Amino acid sequence: MGRLVDGAWFTDDELDDDGRTREPTTFRNAIGTETYPIESGRYHLYVSRACPWAHGAVLVRKLLGLEEAISMDVVDPHRRTDGWEFTPEKDGCTPDTETGADYLRDVYTTADPTYTGRVTVPVLWDRETETIVNNESIEIMRTLADAYAEEAGVDRYPDALREEIDATVDDLYGSINTAVYRAGFADSQSTYETAVAELFDALERWEDVLAERRFLVGNRLTLADLRLFATLVRFDAVYHTHFKCNTRALVEYPDLWDYTRDVFQHPGVAETVNLEHVKEHYYRSHTDINPTGFVPAGPDREFAAPHDRDALDASTDTESNAASN
Repeated sequence: MGRLVDGAWFTDDELDDDGRTREPTTFRNAIGTETYPIESGRYHLYVSRACPWAHGAVLVRKLLGLEEAISMDVVDPHRRTDGWEFTPEKDGCTPDTETGADYLRDVYTTADPTYTGRVTVPVLWDRETETIVNNESIEIMRTLADAYAEEAGVDRYPDALREEIDATVDDLYGSINTAVYRAGFADSQSTYETAVAELFDALERWEDVLAERRFLVGNRLTLADLRLFATLVRFDAVYHTHFKCNTRALVEYPDLWDYTRDVFQHPGVAETVNLEHVKEHYYRSHTDINPTGFVPAGPDREFAAPHDRDALDASTDTESNAASN
């Protein structure tokens, strides 16, 4: 994965740690402040289509209709020793249209020439000050959902539900979103087994919840659902096999599988999913887990197949009804 230290790039082989721990991020500002006012066309996202953390930001941008207000560049899904790279010649990838960089690390050092830390996606960039506003995924999701809700006429982070949404996001982060990584990159059998047990306990718990309600919080699609969906849509393609989270496949959970299809079929969501990028990233970038670099042909999952989640629909207001159907 590599790391910047005082602005200089070092590969994992040159560092004392293996880069598997997701560190606290450095840039933690929000849109809607005096420094970063709400302005259409001012901000830019750097993302990977492969990364579940970046996927959440892409989902908020899409579902709030912010494609014209916030531009976006996409890195190569195959992350090599030099880190996230811009390869515009590759299908689904773009150049760096903001700084002209070849590598995402150069965007970080443009923002801070002495930056020390991991070079992660997503990145929220400010054209006006030529710096990074934020590189913490859930904070980017929140600031976009909060700053542009009124303009978009769609609220995925409503005031009345924020406490419950935040608590759910925190729960998902430890029990599901990061549990797949703790299993996949475990350095001992006991560590792996603990992570897998925690993961499948959580999946069972949410299976029971989703048997009774259509979405995670308040009977409407919120940031919490987008956070869970980004992991579930990748589950059978990579986590089940590549990370050995194979106690059960997603399709073996009737309600979680229906729920994933329901979110996938929400207008705009399918356009944010690129499973070719997802599989290429995991199976080719993690050579310590998959040394051949072979990308599996399957599995085939019918995300567009019908579901019966509509029977649980109990949207509470006009916007929720419009968003849920």
